[in-house]
Amino acid sequence: MSLHDPHKPAFDAGHWDLASVVTGLREVRDRWRESQGRSRESGGREFPSRDALAQIVDQLSGALFPMRLGPTDLRQESEDFYVGYTLDAALHGLLEQVTLEFIHQSRHTGPDPVAARAQAVGVVRELATQLPEIRALLDTDVLAAYQGDPAARSVDEIVLCYPGVLAVIHYRLAHRLYRLGLPLIARIISELAHSATGIDIHPGASIGHSFFIDHGTGVVIGETAVIGNRVRLYQAVTLGAKRFEVGQDGGLAKGLPRHPALEDDVVVYAGATILGRITIGKGASIGGNVWLTHSVPPGSHISQASLQQAEAGKARPRQ
Repeated sequence: MSLHDPHKPAFDAGHWDLASVVTGLREVRDRWRESQGRSRESGGREFPSRDALAQIVDQLSGALFPMRLGPTDLRQESEDFYVGYTLDAALHGLLEQVTLEFIHQSRHTGPDPVAARAQAVGVVRELATQLPEIRALLDTDVLAAYQGDPAARSVDEIVLCYPGVLAVIHYRLAHRLYRLGLPLIARIISELAHSATGIDIHPGASIGHSFFIDHGTGVVIGETAVIGNRVRLYQAVTLGAKRFEVGQDGGLAKGLPRHPALEDDVVVYAGATILGRITIGKGASIGGNVWLTHSVPPGSHISQASLQQAEAGKARPRQ
């Protein structure tokens, strides 16, 4: 039995008093815009689109790995045509999003859409020239995953199945955009991967080649983290801040180095938490569930037991 009268519209706006709700929402928006110094009459979209960027990243991923992340019916003889066509669509789409971010960045000084567009063209062109280098860097990440996981049967399986590689593809693209002056777009791209994989890599982090995140769920890498070459992380690893400096205005200071630096060939096992601007020396191994807030020298093997022994040694009174 239908709950609706077949002679009446399926949706009756009067039930919800939509006019007053819409008015109330507009008033809240107006108060917010006024508090942020934004004009209600600016018109058009103010910010880059998350949905548009998701499509652009999918297109760029397909262009980077056409036979694995491209269309199902793609053949090798038409690879270049597909890559060219897809890149053209992706870069034109990205141009629109970059223009929006540059206009947004200049909102307090008076946005100039023409200047923003010209600036965006230069940035997107620069990213395009970097794509071969990004692909080569991703190849080292894929190979590191294949060599670091005995369960992997092929490098193709790595690209198609591993959440760590998906997150790193997003990171490598987002990091370049971050460095090109687009922190909002870069953060959106990183958060798309975070939502899909549970791996949270801030685009400001610096990560060397041959980087492997195994399993991955719950990994957090902060904005100012520095990671060397051939580093391997397992699930639920946190490279975070120990404390947050307060600026003169009483708010949190932005951009200060506050996350760990991991030198080459470091391995960090599941559940480890490494906090603060400390250095994990080359070739060190950090055991599972370790809580670490001090630097360790190269070649160290840190476990819960070794930390407990060190603390007990400090607490033991001298004879």
